[in-house]
This record gives sequence, structure tokens and C-alpha cells, in this order.
Amino acid sequence: MRPNSDSGQNRSAAQSLLLAELAQICGQPNLLSQGDLSAWERDWRGRSHGKALAVARPDSTEQVAQVVQACARHGASIVPQGGNTGLVVGSTPDASGTQVVLSLQRMNQVLCVDKANLTMTVQAGCILQNLQEVARQEGLLFPLSLAAEGSCTIGGNLATNAGGTQVLRYGNARELCLGLQVVNAQGQIWEGLSGLRKDNTGYDLRDLFVGSEGTLGVITAATLKLYPLPAAQITAWAAVPTMEQAVALLGAAQLHLSASLTGFEVMGQFALSLVAKHFDALRVPFYKNSGFCVLLENSDAQSPEHAREMLERLLEDAMEQGLVSDAVIAQSVTQAQQLWHVREAIPLAQAQEGLNIKHDISVPISRIPEFVQHTNALLEREIAGVRMVNFGHLGDGNLHYNVQAPEGQDAQLFLQSQEARVNALVYDSVRAFGGSISAEHGVGGLKVHELEHHKSPVALGMMRAIKRALDPQDLLNPGRVLRV
Repeated sequence: MRPNSDSGQNRSAAQSLLLAELAQICGQPNLLSQGDLSAWERDWRGRSHGKALAVARPDSTEQVAQVVQACARHGASIVPQGGNTGLVVGSTPDASGTQVVLSLQRMNQVLCVDKANLTMTVQAGCILQNLQEVARQEGLLFPLSLAAEGSCTIGGNLATNAGGTQVLRYGNARELCLGLQVVNAQGQIWEGLSGLRKDNTGYDLRDLFVGSEGTLGVITAATLKLYPLPAAQITAWAAVPTMEQAVALLGAAQLHLSASLTGFEVMGQFALSLVAKHFDALRVPFYKNSGFCVLLENSDAQSPEHAREMLERLLEDAMEQGLVSDAVIAQSVTQAQQLWHVREAIPLAQAQEGLNIKHDISVPISRIPEFVQHTNALLEREIAGVRMVNFGHLGDGNLHYNVQAPEGQDAQLFLQSQEARVNALVYDSVRAFGGSISAEHGVGGLKVHELEHHKSPVALGMMRAIKRALDPQDLLNPGRVLRV
């Protein structure tokens, strides 16, 4: 018994020494190790509740580097965290009580806006919505947009290569990033805050860190692309009988609107019925008599009149061809926001209905109708009464293909008893249709085993080699993305 007791005392002494060093680096008020730390220890969906040794809250890249160096000396692993709005348990500590949560929320300054270069350089803890507003005040657009934009941070967006509603036109977070500043696992600072659109000088380190979910380095700042503000954004809502017709409407919209098509969301009838059920203040158009509804956004550089005319012509032609059964175009900004609120309320309505099994998948757009038909039938055959909450970013092939318990069945028991089975059915179908098991949410800790099953051994081998080379101690976010 004595060796174990000594070992425990030694560990406690080492942890106390680390905490003292971290307090000196960040300042005692910015090192949290006592009291209620659940805001940093619990993930947004409530699927995981860990226990941190401490939460370190640095306010500069230099302090981040010193925190990483101190943790490396003491062998304490680090969990980088932004707004903690992720959906795959990627930014919360495990239950060991030995990990340090490295919160970037105090690093929330916009460092500069370069209007001539159409870039902005910002710290990683900046809230996404604040960046959108800063750009808008300069007459510019930062187009990354997602439901959590009021609380998620740009560092987390880049670490997970976030998507959102405008990927169709502007791309994922990766495409919106020109440069990074990163602290590596050794506590060294890589200064890569270039505003260059062309730089062909060897391996692209920026793309290595974007999407790495904090497992290769800690993103502390970024240089982002900006765009001129469009003269108008016109929103429309259309009812389509089937997913085939939704895909056909997307093709027609791309042909008619070209680059001005900035949003194309699809929502299944059951998903919209949940919004109508749980949020009766929201008006949900046309959903009762159509299999799917589509939300389109046309951003035009000329004028609101021109944007509206183009959208009207598209929808008139689509109705003549039988692609659309009914449609409405928002007549004001308020009406447009109301339509978007309906789309954004789907995840909240799901939560009101009860726990569900979530899937963030992508499939080639041409194969989505067949995938939905095949997978719906498979699940309905295997689990009687199961309900599909199907919605997402059809314009870039990304569906949130979620599965709700049969009506009247205990949602928590359904999740516990059926999640593994449902995941296997859905992910095997995704693979058969040439898709991906994670489109925009990342892998985190939730899908590590799924990644090992669905990623090729060659790809996994290269990923592990990169992890071992950059983080040989497995210091940064261990157990996330892949097991070393």
C-alpha cells in the first residue's frame, strides 16, 4: 500500500507545483481550480461531463506558449477550448482530474482590418458574431455563419473547419483563412499571420492546423478573408414534393443565379413539424403538404430589385416545371429573418422532443435522394416507428440526418439501446454512397472509433505519423480525432 500512497502524494505535489506556475503565468484570478467549473467541463449537448485539474485563461499568445511549456514539463495534457459549443465532445476534459483546460476566451481582440487587402486579423477568442459586425461596420462581409455564432469563437471555428449556411458560395472556415498564429506542443510560437493569397513556399502549415481540433497546436490568432457587402440579400422559401426535386431546384438555382446563390437549405416535413409543435410563435410555411421545404438566399451585387427579379424568375420557372409546389419571397429583412429562424429552430425543437441520435454527414449531391430513400427505408425496417429529422445544407451536400425515437417511447432509453445500431446502419450507408461520417462538426471524442472503422489504414497511418511528429508527448487534446 505504501508505494501507491507515495505515488499519490508525489502526483499531488507535482500538480500543486504546476498550478502555482500557471497562476504566475496567467494571474491568480485567471487560473480556476476551485468551485463550479461546469461551464468548461460539460459539453454543449450534455453528453460529457469531465473534471479538470484547472482552467487556465491566458490573455496573450506569449502566455499560451508559457502555459503549454509548463504543462509539458509536468506531463499534464491540455484541452484547448473556445466557446465550448462543439457537438462531438472535442473541447471538454476527461474525468481524470489531471487535464488543464486552456480557454482562449480572454483573447478576443480584433488586431486590424486591412480594407485594401480585404482581410482582418483577429485573436482566437473573438466571438464569430462580433467579427461579422466589425466587418459590416467597415462595409465588408465576413461570410462564415452558423447557429452558434453568438457564442462560438473563431479559434474553435478554424480548429474544427466549421461550415454553416454559406459554404455553397464562400467555402468552409478553411477557405476563409489566409494565415494563422499557432503555439505548438513544445510551446513555440509559429508566426504565420500572412494576408497573402499566393504563397507557394513549401508545405501549407495553415491547412495542417485548420481542422485538427486542437490535437496538433493551439490556434491563437488568424488572418481572415473579407468580401464586399452585397447590395441585397433576398430570401425565399419553397415547398418541394421530394428530395429529387430539391436537388433539381438546386441545379436550376445554380444555373440561374450563379455565384449570387449564397444559401440553399433543405428541411424535411417531420423536422418542420417539430418546430411548429414546440415553437408555435414561429410560422412554418407550406410544410404540411410537402415532403420538403427549401430556404434559398440570393445575394446580389447590383440592387434589391435585380436580386428579387432573378429569384422570382427562378421560382416561376421551377413551378412551371413541377419542381416547386408553392413559394414565398420575403418582402423585408424582418420576414427574411423569420424564415431563417424557422430553419435555425430545428435543432432546438429536436431537443424539446427528446434526446436523439445525431449525424452530420455529407454525400455527393447527385446521390442524396437515393441515399435518403435507401437509409430511411433501412431504418424503418430495422426499428419500427423510428422518426427521421432530416435537414441541412443541401447546397454543399451536408445533411443533419438525425434519428428520433418512435413516438411515445422513452427518448433516453432509445438513445442508450439503439445508438450504436443506428450509427452502424447510417454510417455504413454513408460509406456505400461515397460520403463522409463528419461533414462540419468534426470527430472530437465522439467519433474516434467510427473514424477508425471508416477511414482507410493508409490515411490513419499518415495522420498518426503527423500527430507523433508534432506532438510526441500526446500533450494536446489526447484521445480526440484519433488514438495514437
